[in-house]
Amino acid sequence: MPNTATGSPLLSPWGAAATPEGLMRALLPPEKSLPPIGQAPPGALAEVREQAVTELGTPWPQPLASQFARFFRDGDRTGYEDRVFGRQDRLTRAVLMALDDADQGWLDEASDGIVQLCEQSSWCWPAHESGCLERGTVLPDPAAPYLDLGAADVAAQLAWADHALGGRLDDRFPGLRERVRAEVRARVLEPFTRRRDWHWLGLDGDVHNWCPWICGNVLVAALRLAEPGEERARQVAWAVAGIDRYLAALPADGSVDEGYEYWWNGACRALEALDLLEHATAGALSAADVPVVRETVAFPHRMHLGGPWYVNFADARALPPSDQPWHVPYRWARRTGDTDAARHALDARRAVPASAELGRALAELADHAWPAARTEQAAAPLVADVWLPGTQVGLARAAAGSALGLTLAVKGGHNGEHHNHNDAGSVVVAVDGVPVVVDAGRPTYTAQTFGPDRYAIWTMQSSWHNVPEVRGTPQAQGREFGVRDVAVTRSRELFEVRMDLAGAYPVPGLAGWLRTARLDRHAGRVTVADRWSFTAEGGPSALHFLLAGHVELLAPGRLAARPPGGGRGVLIFWEPERAAAALTVRTLEDPMLRGVWGDRLTRLELTTPATAHGELEVHVEVRA
Repeated sequence: MPNTATGSPLLSPWGAAATPEGLMRALLPPEKSLPPIGQAPPGALAEVREQAVTELGTPWPQPLASQFARFFRDGDRTGYEDRVFGRQDRLTRAVLMALDDADQGWLDEASDGIVQLCEQSSWCWPAHESGCLERGTVLPDPAAPYLDLGAADVAAQLAWADHALGGRLDDRFPGLRERVRAEVRARVLEPFTRRRDWHWLGLDGDVHNWCPWICGNVLVAALRLAEPGEERARQVAWAVAGIDRYLAALPADGSVDEGYEYWWNGACRALEALDLLEHATAGALSAADVPVVRETVAFPHRMHLGGPWYVNFADARALPPSDQPWHVPYRWARRTGDTDAARHALDARRAVPASAELGRALAELADHAWPAARTEQAAAPLVADVWLPGTQVGLARAAAGSALGLTLAVKGGHNGEHHNHNDAGSVVVAVDGVPVVVDAGRPTYTAQTFGPDRYAIWTMQSSWHNVPEVRGTPQAQGREFGVRDVAVTRSRELFEVRMDLAGAYPVPGLAGWLRTARLDRHAGRVTVADRWSFTAEGGPSALHFLLAGHVELLAPGRLAARPPGGGRGVLIFWEPERAAAALTVRTLEDPMLRGVWGDRLTRLELTTPATAHGELEVHVEVRA
């Protein structure tokens, strides 16, 4: 069926069943549209109970006007968001306790949290509240709700709470459920279907992770809280169209340019929505056979370096949070027959429902196969190598199934990607699964992060990525600046990516900058070889390599680096007569960066002679 907004065919094979008319017939009634609530296994909620008991009877987190206004005054967004998230996390625990314990005190606790959300002036996070900028204010207007990630999250949480507690709320707090429905309708469902100018809908062709994140949560709210009928069917149909638009925008290999960490809030959100849609239509709408769905389930394990470490291009962190809803990729891996993705999910799982999001926690409890699966022993698959042409990202390790030795990750692409860093042509090298030639990731979000001064942040600049500085000029941002002529060689002994980086640099006279990044398994060596050509003489260039942990220049052309936390390190070496070496230490003050890398990162700078033609090879080997 054509997408009514864009005229393009839908990716999913649902046809007329996904139209409002088809959904009018297919949708289950609200009380059956979400999966049944599961019973927590004995002891599974012990950690949740311990925290819930501690906070019971204490004041709830209170987001304040002064904290909301800070974003517009000094760029701080965490002061307000931390309190909003704390309030919602506490509500999740209260609902789980009310399900697990008949004590009416937990129902009171949950109802207190529900009412506080209903009385919160805005569900939108200040960083997304464009109405303030338009009006010249620093506080939201409750009469003009903005539908963002935060608002959609609250709507879904209230829907899940209603689903979990249902008639018990009617008995103890008559009228509360009607209040919830009115707030969700006014703040989320009505704006969602009325407006077509939400940037995250992707109607301009720029579809990113906000689309499935918001559409998936709106789907939950519409299924549970909207009245059966034409309006509900339109809400669901428009949410389905958004999710389908996102799936159609993914490369055929299922990769995401936002990086592994953002897979959980993009592709995983789409998978969760597809689960709900299949349930709510009694199986009439299923996406299990959509090829890109099968491929994206594999993306997390393909980006796994070892242990808790992952490839982290873009705004992702190399040491991302582990408390993810692993039951989602596990379930989809089982459905699509991807044993490697299933093994990875089992290896990374936690013993208890870890998510602070109520819907994810309830879905985990309701998944009857997951508790039994958690007892299985599984090792991460750690694939020998992979190349994802959709985002031009590749990874190769010394041997399949083991993190021991060197792992090379390579990124081509362009500098107009979502959550973009200017890093076209960059590399990451890990030893025994721990990054040592690294991508810094991103610091704590502020107003600057997604504003016009984004690239004034050092972590976003190519100068602090593992790419050249061409005649004193860093890479430029924009889709037109990127690599070209990418070629990949994969064999038992060799993984090699060749690409021309010249297109990423606004440097007159740069004829070509050919980079070859290679893992030679037989030699036990990673080599990054650069060869450049200019049409005329000019200034010198420099190759940059960002290093984590302890770094020491041993001799001309030789450097040792040992990653954070100890373990084996690497020897980095080059021909000293071809480049002069210097080190710049970057002290880390941001807590997010320090949480990954410790107190510092060190940049190796190899300055080449000012010639029209030249080449330099940098080698990396394991050093005990």
